[in-house]
Parts: sequence; structure tokens; C-alpha cells
Amino acid sequence: MDHILALVLALLPLSLCVALPGALDAMDVEKMKSKVTWKAQGLVARIDKHFPDRGLRFDTDKVEGSTSVVASLESYNNLISDRFGGVSQIKTEISSLAGYLNHWREGNCQEQQPKVWPRRNIFNHTVSLEALMRVREFLKLLQKNVDLLERC
Repeated sequence: MDHILALVLALLPLSLCVALPGALDAMDVEKMKSKVTWKAQGLVARIDKHFPDRGLRFDTDKVEGSTSVVASLESYNNLISDRFGGVSQIKTEISSLAGYLNHWREGNCQEQQPKVWPRRNIFNHTVSLEALMRVREFLKLLQKNVDLLERC
């Protein structure tokens, strides 16, 4: 009996990150993935238009599921200064994508809210530019790994 209780308690954290049974309709999942891909492509194009790719590559967060994607998008968005020229529409679109995924996740997953990095006020333009470049790379990675969004 003690072994069963220990096993249940050990597996409890895993149960907090799984989809609700029967909640993931295949059609809904495909619709979500299609919408996320479309929004990510549009965001990459908008970032490229305002901040052309200079061949620099940045490490980005991993796409590990919808919760990690929401946390990454919100964190990058918080790092981009509102005063950095030409980013208001980009920030709006990042927020829209994160909001869409968060809404989908809340209806289909049962885990805690994603954690967001604190916002920095020092070196606003440098941090903003790096965050934009990282979010571009992250969105490209997201498009390649959109199937991982089925995970919470």
C-alpha cells in the first residue's frame, strides 16, 4: 500500500501537465496548429520587414508544449520596449498569439499558469532588439515544431 501511495505521489506532478481526457478534438487541434503557424509566419515577416535578418543566430527557448510557448512569447514581449521604434504592431501580434494559445491551453490543459520573465528597463534598445531577434528565431522553431503544441 505504501508503494502505491509513493508511486501516485511521484506521478502527481506529471498529471498536472496532461490534457484533459477527451478534451482534445483532432479537428480543434489541427485548427489551432494552423492558426498558430499562420500567425507565426506573419510575425516573422513583420519582424523581417522592420529588422532585416543580418545572419545572426540567437539561442532561443525550446518548444516544449503550449505552456512553454505562451511563457516564452509573453516573456519576449515584456523585454521589448514600447519606446523602441516600429514595434507596437509586432508587440500587439505577439500578445495576440500568446493570448490565443493561452485561451486554447486553458480550455484543453490542466496545469498552472506559465511563468513570465521580469521586464528589464536597462539598455532598452539593446534588450528590445535582442528580444526581437530571439522571438523571430523562436517563431521559426515553433513553425517547425507545431505538433508539440498538442502537449500542455
